[in-house]
Amino acid sequence: MPTRTWLPLIVTLTLACRSFAGDWPQWRGPEFNGSANDERKLPSTWSKTEGVAWTYTFDGPSASTPIIVGDRVFLSTAHQANKTLHALCLDRKTGKLLWERKITDGYNRDNRSNFSSPSPVADATRVFFFYGNGALAAYDHAGKELWTRSITKDYGEFAFQWTFSSTPLLFAGKLYLQILQRDVAVNGRGKATGNESFLLALDPASGKELWRQLRPSEAVAESHESFASPVPFTHQGRTEILVVGGDCITGHDPATGRELWRWGTWNPTKIGHWRLVPSPVAGGGVVLACAPKNEPIYAIKAGVSGKQDDSALAWKSDKRVVSSDVPTPAFYQDDFFVVNDGKRSLSRVSPANGEPKWTVTLPGTKKYEASPLCADGKIYVMNFAGDVVVVDAKAGTVISTIPMGEPGDDFTRSTIVAAHGQIFIRTNAKLYCIGGK
Repeated sequence: MPTRTWLPLIVTLTLACRSFAGDWPQWRGPEFNGSANDERKLPSTWSKTEGVAWTYTFDGPSASTPIIVGDRVFLSTAHQANKTLHALCLDRKTGKLLWERKITDGYNRDNRSNFSSPSPVADATRVFFFYGNGALAAYDHAGKELWTRSITKDYGEFAFQWTFSSTPLLFAGKLYLQILQRDVAVNGRGKATGNESFLLALDPASGKELWRQLRPSEAVAESHESFASPVPFTHQGRTEILVVGGDCITGHDPATGRELWRWGTWNPTKIGHWRLVPSPVAGGGVVLACAPKNEPIYAIKAGVSGKQDDSALAWKSDKRVVSSDVPTPAFYQDDFFVVNDGKRSLSRVSPANGEPKWTVTLPGTKKYEASPLCADGKIYVMNFAGDVVVVDAKAGTVISTIPMGEPGDDFTRSTIVAAHGQIFIRTNAKLYCIGGK
């Protein structure tokens, strides 16, 4: 075939490949910060019937986030009627169920969440599912079981007041899991005394322990408890695993778990009910730790070593505007995006000084506890009722508000994700794939 005939085809195929971006393999996405920088032409408006590529209906609610690798969508689920926990794999192009595995019996410990709140994590060949009762399982993409184990059986029952949730991290050839729990039993759960908090590294191929790094703190009572997830961060050539909870934030060597630095506390008077939910996020030369209960967000200078005092702080936010009790902030276009669930607002925040560049009040009266997605110049957030709000990242204006929940829905908390030119919205009842039909 003549060269001039091939050139238009090559250009067309190249542009087609560029129009679709990559995977969402972990809870906070490919950059570990809630952003999908390569996504383009994502939808700004749709409905339950318009712009929907496909819909999948669940047997029960879950706060876990869809994970997308290639043409696979992986989901942790809980069967509400049967009180069982499951792992699912859907075809990304059609929404067809490819396989489902029952992991274990169990459902919840309270009426606010269930054991399927942690999100899966996946690489090119394997996917890992963790649940709040300690069940941990690995499968290949075809659904073949690789290994299973119980973290509570091996290390002791979790000592948490509420239903525990923390999403594993797959990074640098290791599977990391953080357990920051109460030092004494609570409501009969855990040992009477001596419960240990720790960062655990497992071999992804076998599930065997590589190391377990104890992570003590000076917190008291419920303030020991963290529902955050470990996050990797690299600054000036040093890579670390960030862990937050127990009234402090620490950075750890990914190879050994050794603590590199520590800063705290946002709780100097030792208030006993300050459990922590938001995970760390880093960018612009700082690492953020969100104090709970409508308190400030603290920015620690990246690259510190050893135990730090407040001289390590770059800034702390004005809690009247910038605060987060539950959602994890995102880092995108060189700024942080913070959902203030107490004020029902979204702010674009400078990493240099913590000042908002804009703040917008989010529509409706329901809380926003899902962490924000940042992609294609837009911020996607969702409230308890399943209402999705799309905000212009530059201007801070609301582009659209789209009801995706069912009548009576509440506690909808799954993060919206973007992958391969589509967005995925998990409500209490359904998973919607939007765009790219």
